[in-house]
Amino acid sequence: MRRIVILGITALALFASCKRGTEVSESELPLVLSIASDSTGTGGLVAQAGKFGPDGSIAIVGESKDVLPLARRFQTIDAVDNIDGRALRDSLPDFAGERFDVILDAFNEPYGHFIVEGNDVPERTDSLREAAVRNAIFAWDSTCVRSTATPDALLPKMRSKIVIFASSMQAEFGYRDVDALLKLCGGKGILLSPVDILLEQAYASGARDIAVWTDRATRRSGAWQSVFARKAWADARLSVITPEQALDIRTEFRNLLRQYQTSGRKMDVLIVDNYAFDLAYLESELALIRREGTEEDSAFDNMLSGNFRFLEPQQVLISATYGLLRSQRLFTHRIARPSLHYFETEESELGYPVLVEVAASYVQDTYVQNFR
Repeated sequence: MRRIVILGITALALFASCKRGTEVSESELPLVLSIASDSTGTGGLVAQAGKFGPDGSIAIVGESKDVLPLARRFQTIDAVDNIDGRALRDSLPDFAGERFDVILDAFNEPYGHFIVEGNDVPERTDSLREAAVRNAIFAWDSTCVRSTATPDALLPKMRSKIVIFASSMQAEFGYRDVDALLKLCGGKGILLSPVDILLEQAYASGARDIAVWTDRATRRSGAWQSVFARKAWADARLSVITPEQALDIRTEFRNLLRQYQTSGRKMDVLIVDNYAFDLAYLESELALIRREGTEEDSAFDNMLSGNFRFLEPQQVLISATYGLLRSQRLFTHRIARPSLHYFETEESELGYPVLVEVAASYVQDTYVQNFR
């Protein structure tokens, strides 16, 4: 079953010249200014973002390799007591009753193709920024959608109370534009960036030598480096590493440690920028290294600080989302299993992106088999 939602940004809105409210710098994305000026259309929709209380979904937006593992983890996790929030399992999913809108950005993925190595191509970067803005609006939209299976039926799409940008690239290319759009329009939507949360958690734990394990496209995009630079932590250092690929993640971990050795520093935290990796394998490899079985193991052990730890995006995003729902009283309090609703961005006949609701079986057949 496929239902289509068309993004409500008209050509008139895209080229509107007047802007309302807050003045913004000339560096702001033109699309953001255009939407903000359209107070009766898309800008009005953004103005309502986050103002409808618990009755909204949690949108997870980005590349399929990121959003699908994260969505599954949200659906199944049971780490806290649902009554008082203690770190105690109670045999009830932590997000019981919540609806998750999983937006697979097929129209734009892989995001790495927006980044041209060795060249400064603003228009390519702007395309990725625009994609983040459009995807956020898809999440906030409540446009009725038509089912191709039952053409006469109109069904509403739930608006999102929280938008999670799963891709670390969107932390640099798009997240700030969406935040600026909310401020211009007066919306109160909640946005979450894994890069900001991971870096802040690492620093708050006392880590000052922080390493990030990420893919080549993300490393060369400079996303992690740019966000870190904005933190202005004079006493902290960041290393972004793409280790040589191997048949298993244990070997890749060792390849990463060999690369880091050239820095001559200890490593306090390793942020694993990959939603599909199971940290249990890395923890077991770390235990072997700590035993100093070989000369290289001993060198690695000396390079890792006594409080060394791994951090990964799934757990920090889940904890942040749970904390926000609890502190801002945004839980639905419905007694039901967390539900996943899948959407995919695709190209319309006119060449612009549309959002299509797809079945779980389609996602399983199209995306899941491609995971590492």
